[in-house]
Amino acid sequence: MRITITLLLMFSLLSIATSTRGGDEVDSKSIAGRIVHSDPASFRKATAAHGGAGELHIHKLLNRPAMNTNFLFLHCGVIPPKGGIGHHFHHKMEEMYIILDNEAEFTINGRSSLLQGPAGAPCKMGQSHAIYNPTDKPARWLNFAVSTVKRQYDAFELDDDRVGVSLDAPPVFVSAQFDRSLLKPVEQFHGGEGTVHYRRTLGPAIFSTSWAFVDHLMLPPGTSVGNQKHDNIEEIYYVLNGQGDVQVDGKQAAIRKDDAFYILLGEEHSITTGGRNDLELLIVGVALHKEKLRP
Repeated sequence: MRITITLLLMFSLLSIATSTRGGDEVDSKSIAGRIVHSDPASFRKATAAHGGAGELHIHKLLNRPAMNTNFLFLHCGVIPPKGGIGHHFHHKMEEMYIILDNEAEFTINGRSSLLQGPAGAPCKMGQSHAIYNPTDKPARWLNFAVSTVKRQYDAFELDDDRVGVSLDAPPVFVSAQFDRSLLKPVEQFHGGEGTVHYRRTLGPAIFSTSWAFVDHLMLPPGTSVGNQKHDNIEEIYYVLNGQGDVQVDGKQAAIRKDDAFYILLGEEHSITTGGRNDLELLIVGVALHKEKLRP
């Protein structure tokens, strides 16, 4: 028990030490001020994260931002070869680990499977989870979190690095593939221009918190998502590929690969592509009132 408590305190101190100005002091009043970039130069090294193997290189991209909902954070980084995050529980929040490339062993409730990126696995509140990179190449990594108590984090450690465990194929837990071939064409999305490609990867039934959805969206050159606003949903965007512009309440800002930003309740917003490449987005929605969500 003493070892477990010590590790938890060490990780809490490390979390404080690795916070960055970009993640903690985002200007929520302007859309340009909310856009933060995943820059490897900002990654900090964590060893034995949650009792995991090797190292984790992490950046707190959006850390407890000034939002109305209970969105907690978006972390990004790299899991080096033979590195990972150890087996642990959360009882007042849920997370979703995503790898953007390579492959990694995901664990949910003590069962592990190898997932090929880009892919992820949500960890429902009260379930245990971990991730390990068994390969000889780094894996780019994201972690979204939503809490039941605003801005509150919790963890219970199992002191288990999940190295060398047996694997299930296929996985016996919920997982998501962010494969472009799974997207469906949608014309004039929310009144926008042209045909975009969209998929709701995970819906609200997957989660216990007010987490509403995980969407995958791709805009070919010359297309857009039309103007919209949500009274019960706030959205967090991560730019997987490409570049474009986001417009919020009449103000416009440029976005590019590895940027993250969020949209607050009631804000009118739209997105357009820029350049010759597809603009590919990962979108997490968090509800103010989950009971108002449609299945």
